[in-house]
Amino acid sequence: MELFDKMTQRAKANVRRIVLPEGTEPRTLTAADRIIADGIAEIILIGDPAEIMRLAGELKLGHIAGATIVNPADESVIDRYAPLFYELRKKKGISMEEARLTTANPLYLGCLMVKAGDADGQVAGAMNTTGNVLRAAFQIIKTQPGISVVSGAFIMLLPEGLNYGTDGVMVFADCAVVPDPTAPELAQIAVSAAQTARDIAGIEPRVAMLSFSTKGSASHERVDKVIEAVRLAHEMEPGLIIDGELQADAAIVPSVSSSKAPGSPLSGRANVLVFPSLEVGNIAYKLVQRLGGVEAVGPVLQGLAAPVNDLSRGCFPEDIYKTIIMTCNQAIGLGAK
Repeated sequence: MELFDKMTQRAKANVRRIVLPEGTEPRTLTAADRIIADGIAEIILIGDPAEIMRLAGELKLGHIAGATIVNPADESVIDRYAPLFYELRKKKGISMEEARLTTANPLYLGCLMVKAGDADGQVAGAMNTTGNVLRAAFQIIKTQPGISVVSGAFIMLLPEGLNYGTDGVMVFADCAVVPDPTAPELAQIAVSAAQTARDIAGIEPRVAMLSFSTKGSASHERVDKVIEAVRLAHEMEPGLIIDGELQADAAIVPSVSSSKAPGSPLSGRANVLVFPSLEVGNIAYKLVQRLGGVEAVGPVLQGLAAPVNDLSRGCFPEDIYKTIIMTCNQAIGLGAK
């Protein structure tokens, strides 16, 4: 069974509530209609109800009536969620009037619904920048216990013939958010990527912390950072199968591992690759994607206390549909912790 088939079945069996703040965006509505029709999630749309139904009619969407529609201009909605935002931000000097104004912003309102337990996750970004999507999540949902950094992972779906990872699936992190992580941040990225592997990819993580050195073959402060990150990750999750510092070939090729890193618990079979910096991770995933004919799904935002995922403003309805499914699986995994 393909990865998205597995994820879809899991979502259907454990239905979650996903809020879409861009409720009047046509691609978002098209994806939402399909999600509802397929019984994958309960959808909450934020936007003017009349405008949403008008667009649904124009787009010939027959299932939008099955969504919950929340009007951000409704004073009763603001009355419900503004006090929560005020409590979260009052130490920053926010007034209740400012809290009410901010709550009317759909990105913030959606996150407040998640924070209040009225939704399980949020997907946005078809109309908004990544910065705006993340800002609301950072201020309201914040990070998981023991995690202070949000990072981005890609699920890499390998074509037949590339016998790496687990069943043709690998996770690459961080390829999207943190430019130059410290050792503690790198350890957190590793632990978060392991959780992403379980929750979204459905694989038991085998994490390689990558470097230009394998087990002391080079000496540099950047190598030291990776070694320290491995130690810290072991402390955070003692049962996690993780090793480093490793060059990429020692991480994924058993014959190279036996030569360069004998005794490594990975034995050259890593399925989660953690890169030492954003520039390395971003370059690596794009090269693998283009040169290897690999499908890169994401980025998946990891480390938040509840899932919030960002879309490209050039996305298609299919991208939004898949991101909603991934968000459901993240929410299921977080709920099981």
